[in-house]
Amino acid sequence: MAKTGQGGGGVMEAVTVRPMRGDAAEIAAVVALIRGAFADYVDQLDPPPSAVRETAESITALLGRELGLVAEVGGTAVGCLFLQRRERGDIYIGRVAVAREHRRGGVGRALMAAAEAEARRLGGARLTLGVRLALDGNRRFFASLGFTEGALHAHPGYDRPTWVEMTKALD
Repeated sequence: MAKTGQGGGGVMEAVTVRPMRGDAAEIAAVVALIRGAFADYVDQLDPPPSAVRETAESITALLGRELGLVAEVGGTAVGCLFLQRRERGDIYIGRVAVAREHRRGGVGRALMAAAEAEARRLGGARLTLGVRLALDGNRRFFASLGFTEGALHAHPGYDRPTWVEMTKALD
């Protein structure tokens, strides 16, 4: 699947989304991508995002349980996410990451469109994901894609909500 978007530098870019292959070079690129993307939020989030501790081993294990999608621009990984089938036909989307220099360039939208297409192919009834309450921009982004906010949740050890579950029904 391909999509064209405008990158942070104002240059039109062709974004291609494909399933992850899982080879060592790709896994290393995905680890760097996730850690870099989530590092931007370390000072904003309590608790800090666990994604900044991803390793080649943890991503390899994740790929053993979930489907990974990678977005590329010019053959370079600039975004990724993971899909997992859950109960009730839900498809959970996790570890959505877009490289800082490619944000607002259509990468996130291309990834989410590919995730939705894959979820439909898998027969999923709805998409679900979790978003930190402190990340208003991310919440607005997912809402613009048709996701609605639902239950509030707290990370272990916290007595107040720290994230919200967002869902989108699939036809």
